[in-house]
Amino acid sequence: MAKTPSSLLGLNSPMSRPLSYNSQGRVFLVRHCWFRVQRRTKPICGSMIKAEARVQKEDIVIVGAGIAGLATAVSLRRLGIGSLVLEQAESLRTGGTSLTLFKNGWRVLDAIGIADSLRSQFLEIQGMVVKSDDGRELRSFKFKDEDQTQEVRAVERRILLETLANQLPPEAIQFCSKLEKIESSENGETLLELADGTRLLAKIVIGCDGIRSPIAKWMGFSEPKYAGHCAFRGLGFYPNGQPFAPGVNYIYGRGLRAGYVPVSPTKVYWFIVYNSPSPGPKITDPILLKKQAKELVKNWFEELPKLIDLSPDETISKTPLVDRWLWPGVSPPASAGKVVLVGDAWHPMTPNLGQGACCALEDALILTRKLADAIKSGPASVEGAFGAYGEERWPRIFPLTIRANIVGSLLQWDNPFVCSVRNNVIIPKLVSLGPMLEHTNFECKPLKE
Repeated sequence: MAKTPSSLLGLNSPMSRPLSYNSQGRVFLVRHCWFRVQRRTKPICGSMIKAEARVQKEDIVIVGAGIAGLATAVSLRRLGIGSLVLEQAESLRTGGTSLTLFKNGWRVLDAIGIADSLRSQFLEIQGMVVKSDDGRELRSFKFKDEDQTQEVRAVERRILLETLANQLPPEAIQFCSKLEKIESSENGETLLELADGTRLLAKIVIGCDGIRSPIAKWMGFSEPKYAGHCAFRGLGFYPNGQPFAPGVNYIYGRGLRAGYVPVSPTKVYWFIVYNSPSPGPKITDPILLKKQAKELVKNWFEELPKLIDLSPDETISKTPLVDRWLWPGVSPPASAGKVVLVGDAWHPMTPNLGQGACCALEDALILTRKLADAIKSGPASVEGAFGAYGEERWPRIFPLTIRANIVGSLLQWDNPFVCSVRNNVIIPKLVSLGPMLEHTNFECKPLKE
């Protein structure tokens, strides 16, 4: 029998199992059962690890069951490589609203085999309209006029996470697993200690633990920097059908901007971004959040206040916008030994280009291909593969992070004269959508074992 890539490294990967899909693309089993990967728990020794401690051995541990973590786990599984995903929450973090995926994100989802099930649930966005805060239309675009291959949809974060998770066997995700400590051992493996006292020794660790990543901090990365703006977000719900055409609507004011976009026949995503010298206190009370959001746009046209009122409490949030610039020769590399970062854990960026989730998906796919090739070559190749991943991704990620920050700063102008020039000259006469979407070009082939 031919060896799978994971067996060549000695990885404990679930063997391929017959899968069936329902009409939503969710995995279910017909006369088959998932079998559990055998978890070894033997005493091990290392310079930083007590010999008497019992440690659970794992081959590949992914920390974080967000978009980056689940996409990485699913991509690896497509190539016959198993992994254990650690998630600190009690279940998938399915709160929040939606995220916009451009064609680069959809190409990755096609490559890992889940795009069509998502397409059937979310509207394709045809274009965008830019308005001033008094409702005057400044400019409109059609995506297909600029790029026939463009594909834009706003996707509910909850459904994206559930769709990814449904591609994995139940034992692949371990909840209530908050990382408390990370250490290196003499043999190049990594010890992870969880809040409940569980200790895992991993041959490979993939950090997908988000903006405030403990793994990134351990690797020497600085805390993400506040960009000077905060955002309210929500998901308006129209039980009898939402009234909007399938397009993005942007409204630009002074030091304040907002937007809304239909997600599905009944749901509409909205956001409000405002200038603030500091992030301010964390607020979770949805009544207070709605009140503050409505106060910001109380003098604007009525669509936004109505959307806020129609948003279920669990979809309302307020977050500071942050990013991290990966300066060459200054910032640490994306990997340290057999530990590597993916998505927001490595390169948090502001949402002004709609590329945070798309870039995380790209990361997951590229890292998976390089890791699979390294596994075929032997354990010694893993560090080289991680280094190659970082070198390939950095020239794409660093400029996008800076560009997203600059775009946000320009759109948050509050000087009356500058805003007038923006609304009457720059947007109507100088802005071209084609060059603004060049970063969504990304080619990839389907993952096949």
